[in-house]
Amino acid sequence: MQFSGFIFLLYAHSLFRWLVVVSLVYTLYRAARGCYMQTAFSKTDNTARHLTATIVHIQFMLGMVLYFQSPVTAYFRQHTSSAVHQPDFLFFGLIHALLMLAAVVVVTFGSALAKRQAADAHKHKTLLTWYLIAFVVVVIAIPWPFSPLAHRPLIR
Repeated sequence: MQFSGFIFLLYAHSLFRWLVVVSLVYTLYRAARGCYMQTAFSKTDNTARHLTATIVHIQFMLGMVLYFQSPVTAYFRQHTSSAVHQPDFLFFGLIHALLMLAAVVVVTFGSALAKRQAADAHKHKTLLTWYLIAFVVVVIAIPWPFSPLAHRPLIR
Protein backbone atom coordinates (compact mmCIF):
# COMPACT_ATOMS: atom_id res chain seq x y z
CA MET A 1 0.00 0.00 0.00
CA GLN A 2 1.34 3.41 -0.86
CA PHE A 3 2.00 5.87 1.94
CA SER A 4 -0.81 8.23 0.81
CA GLY A 5 -3.27 5.32 0.90
CA PHE A 6 -2.10 4.45 4.40
CA ILE A 7 -2.55 8.05 5.55
CA PHE A 8 -6.05 8.13 4.05
CA LEU A 9 -6.99 4.95 5.92
CA LEU A 10 -5.50 6.35 9.12
CA TYR A 11 -7.60 9.51 8.80
CA ALA A 12 -10.71 7.52 7.88
CA HIS A 13 -10.21 5.21 10.87
CA SER A 14 -9.66 8.19 13.16
CA LEU A 15 -12.80 9.99 11.97
CA PHE A 16 -14.91 6.83 11.82
CA ARG A 17 -14.35 6.28 15.54
CA TRP A 18 -16.74 9.17 16.15
CA LEU A 19 -19.45 7.35 14.18
CA VAL A 20 -18.83 4.30 16.35
CA VAL A 21 -19.07 6.30 19.58
CA VAL A 22 -22.13 8.31 18.48
CA SER A 23 -23.98 5.28 17.14
CA LEU A 24 -23.29 3.30 20.32
CA VAL A 25 -24.46 6.20 22.49
CA TYR A 26 -27.61 6.66 20.42
CA THR A 27 -28.45 2.95 20.48
CA LEU A 28 -27.76 2.80 24.22
CA TYR A 29 -30.08 5.78 24.72
CA ARG A 30 -32.83 4.07 22.71
CA ALA A 31 -32.36 0.80 24.62
CA ALA A 32 -32.32 2.50 28.04
CA ARG A 33 -35.39 4.52 27.12
CA GLY A 34 -37.13 1.36 25.96
CA CYS A 35 -36.25 -0.47 29.18
CA TYR A 36 -37.32 2.25 31.55
CA MET A 37 -40.38 3.48 29.68
CA GLN A 38 -41.34 -0.07 28.65
CA THR A 39 -41.87 0.89 25.03
CA ALA A 40 -42.15 -1.41 22.04
CA PHE A 41 -38.99 -2.31 20.18
CA SER A 42 -39.65 -0.11 17.17
CA LYS A 43 -38.32 -0.13 13.65
CA THR A 44 -36.10 2.81 14.70
CA ASP A 45 -34.67 0.74 17.56
CA ASN A 46 -33.97 -2.15 15.20
CA THR A 47 -32.39 0.17 12.64
CA ALA A 48 -30.17 1.70 15.34
CA ARG A 49 -29.13 -1.80 16.45
CA HIS A 50 -28.31 -2.90 12.92
CA LEU A 51 -26.64 0.35 11.84
CA THR A 52 -24.45 0.44 14.94
CA ALA A 53 -23.29 -3.13 14.35
CA THR A 54 -22.57 -2.28 10.71
CA ILE A 55 -20.59 0.85 11.63
CA VAL A 56 -18.58 -1.13 14.19
CA HIS A 57 -17.82 -3.81 11.59
CA ILE A 58 -16.70 -1.24 9.00
CA GLN A 59 -14.44 0.40 11.57
CA PHE A 60 -13.05 -3.01 12.45
CA MET A 61 -12.23 -3.71 8.80
CA LEU A 62 -10.49 -0.33 8.47
CA GLY A 63 -8.57 -1.17 11.64
CA MET A 64 -7.54 -4.59 10.37
CA VAL A 65 -6.18 -3.12 7.14
CA LEU A 66 -4.27 -0.55 9.18
CA TYR A 67 -3.00 -3.19 11.60
CA PHE A 68 -1.39 -5.17 8.80
CA GLN A 69 -0.08 -2.07 6.98
CA SER A 70 1.14 0.07 9.87
CA PRO A 71 4.87 0.38 10.51
CA VAL A 72 4.09 0.53 14.25
CA THR A 73 2.34 -2.83 14.32
CA ALA A 74 4.88 -4.32 11.87
CA TYR A 75 7.61 -3.37 14.32
CA PHE A 76 5.58 -4.89 17.16
CA ARG A 77 5.09 -8.15 15.30
CA GLN A 78 8.77 -8.40 14.33
CA HIS A 79 10.25 -7.30 17.67
CA THR A 80 7.61 -8.33 20.19
CA SER A 81 10.00 -8.98 23.09
CA SER A 82 11.38 -5.44 23.03
CA ALA A 83 8.20 -3.73 21.76
CA VAL A 84 6.12 -4.81 24.77
CA HIS A 85 8.25 -2.48 26.89
CA GLN A 86 7.40 0.55 24.75
CA PRO A 87 3.90 1.93 25.49
CA ASP A 88 2.97 3.06 21.95
CA PHE A 89 4.03 -0.23 20.38
CA LEU A 90 2.36 -2.27 23.11
CA PHE A 91 -0.86 -0.27 22.85
CA PHE A 92 -1.26 -0.43 19.06
CA GLY A 93 0.38 -3.82 18.59
CA LEU A 94 -1.63 -5.64 21.23
CA ILE A 95 -3.94 -3.76 23.62
CA HIS A 96 -5.90 -1.68 21.10
CA ALA A 97 -6.25 -4.56 18.66
CA LEU A 98 -7.40 -7.12 21.24
CA LEU A 99 -9.80 -4.79 23.03
CA MET A 100 -11.38 -3.62 19.80
CA LEU A 101 -11.70 -7.21 18.59
CA ALA A 102 -13.44 -7.99 21.89
CA ALA A 103 -15.77 -4.99 21.41
CA VAL A 104 -16.68 -6.15 17.90
CA VAL A 105 -17.46 -9.63 19.19
CA VAL A 106 -19.61 -8.20 22.00
CA VAL A 107 -21.52 -5.91 19.60
CA THR A 108 -22.06 -8.75 17.14
CA PHE A 109 -23.20 -11.14 19.85
CA GLY A 110 -25.44 -8.54 21.50
CA SER A 111 -27.01 -7.53 18.20
CA ALA A 112 -27.74 -11.13 17.27
CA LEU A 113 -29.17 -11.92 20.71
CA ALA A 114 -31.37 -8.82 20.77
CA LYS A 115 -32.70 -9.54 17.29
CA ARG A 116 -33.75 -13.04 18.34
CA GLN A 117 -35.55 -12.06 21.56
CA ALA A 118 -39.31 -12.50 21.44
CA ALA A 119 -40.39 -9.84 23.94
CA ASP A 120 -39.68 -6.16 23.32
CA ALA A 121 -38.52 -5.65 26.91
CA HIS A 122 -35.96 -8.42 26.47
CA LYS A 123 -34.75 -6.89 23.21
CA HIS A 124 -34.15 -3.54 24.89
CA LYS A 125 -32.49 -5.10 27.94
CA THR A 126 -30.26 -7.36 25.83
CA LEU A 127 -29.19 -4.49 23.62
CA LEU A 128 -28.56 -2.22 26.60
CA THR A 129 -26.45 -4.84 28.39
CA TRP A 130 -24.26 -5.96 25.50
CA TYR A 131 -23.81 -2.58 23.84
CA LEU A 132 -22.94 -0.99 27.19
CA ILE A 133 -20.20 -3.57 27.69
CA ALA A 134 -18.92 -2.89 24.16
CA PHE A 135 -19.09 0.87 24.72
CA VAL A 136 -16.95 0.63 27.87
CA VAL A 137 -14.39 -1.52 26.04
CA VAL A 138 -14.31 0.90 23.09
CA VAL A 139 -13.82 3.93 25.34
CA ILE A 140 -10.95 2.18 27.12
CA ALA A 141 -9.32 1.13 23.84
CA ILE A 142 -9.48 4.46 21.99
CA PRO A 143 -6.13 6.30 22.01
CA TRP A 144 -7.41 9.51 23.60
CA PRO A 145 -5.10 12.54 23.92
CA PHE A 146 -5.06 11.97 27.70
CA SER A 147 -4.39 8.22 27.51
CA PRO A 148 -1.36 7.06 29.51
CA LEU A 149 -0.46 4.47 26.85
CA ALA A 150 -0.86 6.22 23.49
CA HIS A 151 -1.51 9.87 22.77
CA ARG A 152 -3.47 10.75 19.65
CA PRO A 153 -5.45 13.87 18.78
CA LEU A 154 -9.25 13.82 18.94
CA ILE A 155 -9.33 14.53 15.19
CA ARG A 156 -6.39 13.93 12.89
